[in-house]
Amino acid sequence: MKYNVSMRKARILLVLGVCMAILPYLGFSYSWKDILFTVSGLVLIFFSYLLYKDYKELEAPSEPFDNFRENSNFNETEI
Repeated sequence: MKYNVSMRKARILLVLGVCMAILPYLGFSYSWKDILFTVSGLVLIFFSYLLYKDYKELEAPSEPFDNFRENSNFNETEI
């Protein structure tokens, strides 16, 4: 199920990228272009952050690895 959610987010990113690529040629006035570029840019940032956060959750190890664990139970006072 998590795969489907991330693929939907990736598809939204693709559609927003295409919309931003063809937006200058659609004939909107400058004020509308500025508004549409700003809104679509913010939505693009939001969905890319969500994809990054999902990727980091999948990549992170569940528990840290302890490299320096002693094999025996010794006391330094016995030396």
